[in-house]
Amino acid sequence: MVYPEEKGLSVPKITTQEVRGDTIKSENIPVWKFWKKRRYVVAILAFFGFFNVYALRANLSIAVVAMTTNQTSTLNNRTIISEPEFDWNSKIQGYILSSFFYGYITTQIFGGWLAAKIGGKEVFGIGIAITGVLTLITPWAARTNVYVLLAVRIIEGVFEGVTYPCIHAMWSKWAPPLERTKMTTIAFSGSYVGTVVSMPASAYLATTLGWPSIFYVFGVVSLIWFVFWWVLVTEAPADDPRISKNELEYIGASLGYLPAKQNIKHPWKEILTSLPVWAIIVSHFTDTWAFYTLLTQLPIFLKDMFKYDLEETGFLTALPYLAMAIMIQFFGFVADWLRIKNFLTTTQVRKIFNCTAFAFQAVFMLIIAFSMSSSGTMVCLILGAGIGVSSWSGFGVNFLDIAPQHASVIMGLSNTISTLAGIISPILSGYIVATPRPEEWQTIFCIASGIFVFGSVVYGVFASGEEQPWATKKEIKEEVPLTVIASNR
Repeated sequence: MVYPEEKGLSVPKITTQEVRGDTIKSENIPVWKFWKKRRYVVAILAFFGFFNVYALRANLSIAVVAMTTNQTSTLNNRTIISEPEFDWNSKIQGYILSSFFYGYITTQIFGGWLAAKIGGKEVFGIGIAITGVLTLITPWAARTNVYVLLAVRIIEGVFEGVTYPCIHAMWSKWAPPLERTKMTTIAFSGSYVGTVVSMPASAYLATTLGWPSIFYVFGVVSLIWFVFWWVLVTEAPADDPRISKNELEYIGASLGYLPAKQNIKHPWKEILTSLPVWAIIVSHFTDTWAFYTLLTQLPIFLKDMFKYDLEETGFLTALPYLAMAIMIQFFGFVADWLRIKNFLTTTQVRKIFNCTAFAFQAVFMLIIAFSMSSSGTMVCLILGAGIGVSSWSGFGVNFLDIAPQHASVIMGLSNTISTLAGIISPILSGYIVATPRPEEWQTIFCIASGIFVFGSVVYGVFASGEEQPWATKKEIKEEVPLTVIASNR
């Protein structure tokens, strides 16, 4: 890569109006031709990447129901009830469902560091591909020994652990500041769509083809995605042969010169002592606690309390995630619109979206805890999930606001700590819900409500949407826009 001053070239100046989007709009590209805007190709393929991340992660919560309960089938107009293949009690199931996170927690910071060092594209793609391969061997592992299954799930967690931190390394190069929320939420919504699709699909596969088919189907889908990601996505805009000059200039004016691989030194002392960083971490833990309580326990809760069968459980469990998948897009667009129009500052947008989400979810969790009616529970779950996902327009993008160069490692640190929720929540639920009785489930939801209140207060007091002094780039060369590269293409 040649810097402009080394070739005696000048850098074209782009106005604030152009940076806000007019340069791209002048191309008159129809919305449906999304592939003409390469940054949205990256976002959409990242969407399908996160679709696979959560499909591979969530399918076990449905499969374990099929693996441990009596199965009913019909043969010659006769109903046949078969014994469950595995005799795992609630405690063992809790350990199985949480085992993924033992590995997941180990590679968060490493994944962020590695992505900053070698690039997010490779780390993101390979992490999902290897998880897909391990998913394919899950039926063999389960039938061999429960400890082999635990080992496979832990290793899956190791490779999926890099995905969230490393994608922030991609956004630091591809996402203009005024489109960060929109692009990030497009990608992250894949997590919810993956859950929406995988849960009812897993239930259907289990009842028609048997529970092993769940792992075979989703494992193959993830490998197909990997091929598209590897061929179509580049690490940085300047490396993309299909990007237009206008788009490259727009990204360059917004973000400056950002090579595909950078030698970044992370100020760990400042990161670890920053209150805005810890506000993000606490919010991340809060959101993760609720998310994984639902992800791992909702199928069991619906079966225990309302006696839903497997197909009903798979469908109903998917509804809150469908609400999330729809509303996260809406909140992402609104958040960026409020900032573009200067109605609110970035700090105000992040705090309002985040704290409102947590406040509503705290209330809905309490209603669920004490209503104990099937219709009331589902309404509260859907409303709580739909409103609560606005937190990703708060803390979920905040890494890039306060420290864009270091967003991947801060995300890694945050995801490491928040993953503790994924480990503790299923195990705690397994010990609390032993009978099961309604009051045991009430305890689960009351704990989640209290965590939401705590997270809302901490974020409301300490969060910031401004780039922190310790995160400001110090090297002039890294601020050179990519417009010079565009002029030489």
